[in-house]
Amino acid sequence: MGSKNKLRRFKENEKFENVIQPSREELTDNLFELKGKWSQEFFKNDNPIVLELGCGKGEYTVELARQNPGKNFIGIDIKGARFWRGAKTAIEEDLENVAFIRTQIELIEYVFAVNEVSEIWITFPDPQIKYKRTKHRLTNTEFLQRYKSILKEDGFMHLKTDSEFMHGYTLGLLHGEGHEVLYAHHDIYKNEYSPKEVTGIQTFYEKQYLEKGKPITYIQFKIK
Repeated sequence: MGSKNKLRRFKENEKFENVIQPSREELTDNLFELKGKWSQEFFKNDNPIVLELGCGKGEYTVELARQNPGKNFIGIDIKGARFWRGAKTAIEEDLENVAFIRTQIELIEYVFAVNEVSEIWITFPDPQIKYKRTKHRLTNTEFLQRYKSILKEDGFMHLKTDSEFMHGYTLGLLHGEGHEVLYAHHDIYKNEYSPKEVTGIQTFYEKQYLEKGKPITYIQFKIK
């Protein structure tokens, strides 16, 4: 993407009502006014809040919102030029149950309050295969505890990935730490019992993986 396109998208994001871009200082100094107030102040309803972490272009966030008008969806990514597409599509389609936040995922506890979130999706994250990158894996112990702090008591997580490494690493960690695995499969498109919201939504890159014959894995779990 050219620098001019990026700058244009950054400018448009600033005008989009469904895009929130708090500074790091605003978050860490606890000055972010939507924390704990997303339902009443932003969405203006009591519907469940669902997050997509590392949402990229926002394809999954937007499609989930289309299919589930009774829930509110928030895509989170540090790269605003990417989720610009999702934000723009949501505006064009008058999807009022969609928002995007530009921030680092490690700051998620400063964005949401305790028990504020019902579900969290992690779709096709960087598996960070090298051992020295373990701390950056979005399903490591530290990140799981961050998610637990904002999830409702009955809240749960989804991990959808093309990485056999990420699938195996996460499954092993979940079992090892005593978390509750609700569903897991190493090739969801070859399992007739796979949840429809997992097989019924495909991102641009997911379609490319499938064309190359790569299996797509999925885990649904609760953090204990």
